[in-house]
Amino acid sequence: MSSLASADIAPVELHYQHYPAGSDAPGRPLVVLHGLLGARGNWHSLARGPFSDGRDVYALDQRNHGRSPHTDAFGYDEMAADLKHFLDEHDLAPAAVLGHSMGGKTAMHTALAFPRAVDRLIVADMAPKAYPPHHEPIFEALRGIDLAAHDSRNDIDGALSESIQARPVRQFLLKNLDYDAEAGRYRWQMNLDAIHAAYDEISAGLSEELDGKTYDGPALFVRGARSDYVAEQDLGAVRERFPRARLETVEGAGHWLHADRPDAFAEVVTTFLSE
Repeated sequence: MSSLASADIAPVELHYQHYPAGSDAPGRPLVVLHGLLGARGNWHSLARGPFSDGRDVYALDQRNHGRSPHTDAFGYDEMAADLKHFLDEHDLAPAAVLGHSMGGKTAMHTALAFPRAVDRLIVADMAPKAYPPHHEPIFEALRGIDLAAHDSRNDIDGALSESIQARPVRQFLLKNLDYDAEAGRYRWQMNLDAIHAAYDEISAGLSEELDGKTYDGPALFVRGARSDYVAEQDLGAVRERFPRARLETVEGAGHWLHADRPDAFAEVVTTFLSE
């Protein structure tokens, strides 16, 4: 892992989508980050709807995801450096930063390493701790498909269904498919090899270089009632790093709370942003 304090982290130019504010007097901009194997489009409905009512919204592809650059270097130090660079280049700092799952850890890293760049922090269903790796079956399924042998998304979905029975999970993963017209075949947008190689690091807790650092700005941690990602015993670690943090629970939602209960999730987030 590279050091956040080191000059050897080369930030990449992140691909993004801008959703202009729906009012004439916008508040601080909101930057939203997807989770592992996700992309900026995961936020499209909320970003163009309730999130942009009163503020500009920027949905980013993190490195090795979506249309952002592919690199061998992949970890939270790199993703935090990318986010800080994006905020600086677009003159957005300090911005509100919202991240889900892996994006939530990127947001936490950024707030701790570059607190002046973050106006307020929103973390969706993620705690500042290590998680047991459990995506290996998904990686095996994705890496096991010969995309060149399939002519349609339906064919690829059928191949995935042999190892991933949950249709919502397959639909989520298939959003990463891109058709390369020049090559005449489908390809994955994400850098699957680099993500898989760094998976242990992505599952780990916060960088040791952030030990002793706190983010003293407003912070909201939102969890799904049907998710086990943020337990009661995690709250001590949350408030140790983020003293002003408060916790909200979205009833009826699992880990993908913004997809399971979008209206309830949006209400919690926009209320916090308006305070």
